[in-house]
Amino acid sequence: MELRRIHTNSTVLNVAVDGDGPAVLLLHGWPHTWQVWSLVMPLLEPDHRVVAPDLRGLGDSARVRDGFDAVTGAADMVGVLDALGIDRADVVAVDAGVPTAFLLGTRHPERVRRLVLMEGLLPGLPGGFPTPPWWFGFHAVPGLAETVLEGHEAEYVDWFLKSGTHAGEGAPPHVRDAFVRAYTGREALRCGFGFYRAAEQNAEAVRAAGRLRVPTLALGAAAVGDLLHRQLQPITDDLEGEIVEDSGHLIPLDRPDVVAARVCRPASR
Repeated sequence: MELRRIHTNSTVLNVAVDGDGPAVLLLHGWPHTWQVWSLVMPLLEPDHRVVAPDLRGLGDSARVRDGFDAVTGAADMVGVLDALGIDRADVVAVDAGVPTAFLLGTRHPERVRRLVLMEGLLPGLPGGFPTPPWWFGFHAVPGLAETVLEGHEAEYVDWFLKSGTHAGEGAPPHVRDAFVRAYTGREALRCGFGFYRAAEQNAEAVRAAGRLRVPTLALGAAAVGDLLHRQLQPITDDLEGEIVEDSGHLIPLDRPDVVAARVCRPASR
């Protein structure tokens, strides 16, 4: 596995690249880094070229002042594919990576063979959470959460990892430590919360996106269930949905076997 610094869309992303074959682009959420895919990647690498970036401002990517919206994120990913000489990829996303993957599929369908979207929702479409989780509002207030949480990052990240994994087991130690390091410090926290503060921008972009025409699989588990599948049904030409058993919110950590199997399965068309 190689870590590369890729210049794209006026920023620099840290990107893990490995394997050879059809490309798979893996997009993490919050509070994750590319390592959320570390149990999935070995299952894909024998037959795929796996590309797992740290999203804009997160992990070991360059800290930035803005651009956390999903439109910018999709443009970032086009630049990553271009830099690696990849024409088309399967695009797999979890949590806060889902809006970016969705807009990559609607705005650049020629670059996407298939979408696999899991445990995330699309702002701007009907059928989201009846009551949003408490942290959505907390994270969205500019300057608040990073001020409150500085110095307590490990405890905060641990709460999300334990509540988001099956039986509350949390992430493997090396993955957990990578997440804590990535979100320690006020600037790291600010960048992470930037994805929540872009929710209104994302809602406008999603509403304006039109139909999703690439084959799409919506995977749900403990937190989102079938809500994403129901959001996508009215606007997606080729859609499948599945609930993953024995998994918390973090399907890539709880059921990497399922993620890899669904990526390797031929699309419905």
